[in-house]
Amino acid sequence: MEVILLERIERLGQMGDVVVVKDGFARNFLLPKNKALRANKENLEFFEKEKINLEAKNLKLKTEAEAVSEKITVNNYIIIRQASDTGQLYGSVNSGDIKDKLQEEGFSIEKNQVVLDRPIKEIGHHEIRVKLHPEVTSNISIYISRSQEEAESLIKGEVTNTEAVKEDKVNLEEIFEEGAVPESVTEEEVSLNEDVNDEETSEEEVTNSKTNENLSEEEVKDKSDT
Repeated sequence: MEVILLERIERLGQMGDVVVVKDGFARNFLLPKNKALRANKENLEFFEKEKINLEAKNLKLKTEAEAVSEKITVNNYIIIRQASDTGQLYGSVNSGDIKDKLQEEGFSIEKNQVVLDRPIKEIGHHEIRVKLHPEVTSNISIYISRSQEEAESLIKGEVTNTEAVKEDKVNLEEIFEEGAVPESVTEEEVSLNEDVNDEETSEEEVTNSKTNENLSEEEVKDKSDT
């Protein structure tokens, strides 16, 4: 179908362009949303008469979108979700969730304005595009985390996305008195203890070896005296 665009459409054309699109795209999207008109003589004449008004309306909407863009990009948006120890979400965060978050912050955004190739399925920092106008697109920062504290650490750069999913390792020796460490220690700790024991054993063997050498020298001396 051949249509006249009433506004700029990404990867399609500018306002006033006459383009050929698939019939379904025109009937289901462009025409019902008043983004285009069928390209016939009557509509071409209409567009020429209304061109100035349409351009003025578009400019006003673009200016308003630019003002919103300046505000919407200043904030960091935190979405709290449950996740596994590896950082995988129990579920996902989609464009509807992001729209709801932005609306909570006072921005009138529709779901289809959030550009999200696929749902977010892990905690961390995510850059998301929001189309505020056909000619104005903003990048916003979304932080998915398991708690407010974790999100604030991500924002401050105190931890990276990878570090955020790691469990804190506890030094057992700092908690328990000497000799009171539980049996349920990690393999790494057992290995470390074995290494230490090996070092102690090696030192003992060296000492014993030196003692034996001294004894041997004394035995040799005794025999020579005899």
